Amino acid sequence: MSSIQFWEAKSLADMSPQEWESICDGCGKCCLHSFINSDEEEEHFESTDVLRDGEELLYTNVICQYSDVKTGGCTRYSERQTLVPTCVQLTKDNLKDIFFMPQSCSYRRLYEGRGLASWHPLRNNGSKQLMHDLGVSIQNKVVKETEIDLEEAFEEHIVEWPEHDCD
Repeated sequence: MSSIQFWEAKSLADMSPQEWESICDGCGKCCLHSFINSDEEEEHFESTDVLRDGEELLYTNVICQYSDVKTGGCTRYSERQTLVPTCVQLTKDNLKDIFFMPQSCSYRRLYEGRGLASWHPLRNNGSKQLMHDLGVSIQNKVVKETEIDLEEAFEEHIVEWPEHDCD
């Protein structure tokens, strides 16, 4: 007889800090450089929490310098907000604005009512192997931001695989 897991019984808002942290699958996609491509030429960039008409979110295979490209984790997790001020920290308060997170993001999946994916480490005794095997993580797909000049060659680094979610 299987028992109900905490992510099935609780909303994200009701999770303890430890439960909240464990929802992260560690795929590393949130550390990819992404940008909004727009039909409109804007002179001044405005921060947004939604995609507007004529805009699309594009991902690159360029990752933060502090990402561990083998595990998908952050090598400086506790310092990440200080070292990278633009690093987004998902919280219960900003979860509604996660349009920029990949479809496979476990927080996004739960927020949208899709449940945790079959490949999530919580469903696989803590192992990320299935996630890597299914190509959901950054493993073997990225280049660190310190290794390229994104200003000159960003179009060469646009990729679609971050939107891959096999469940």
